[in-house]
Amino acid sequence: MTQENIDLKTVKHVAKLARIEMSDDEMKQYQQQLNVILGYVDKLQELDTTDIAPMAHVAATATPMREDKLREGLGEKVLSNAPQREERFFKVPQVLE
Repeated sequence: MTQENIDLKTVKHVAKLARIEMSDDEMKQYQQQLNVILGYVDKLQELDTTDIAPMAHVAATATPMREDKLREGLGEKVLSNAPQREERFFKVPQVLE
């Protein structure tokens, strides 16, 4: 259906970047699936979309909004389970120098 756009070397590289262990059979399966997806994208590229307005969502929906209300936080309930704390704050290891 589609030409070979993604080779096994690319699948292996992406799996390494994502730190996913895959067998050779799984890599071949993903290679085929990715090439089918790219073939579908190529097919979509053939469509004339010059008179179609860009959309942010497939369906025209509005994001439901709620009113902001000030309310009491979890405070002492959460801090009581903290392994380390400093006054009213969680104490965490420093990650930046």
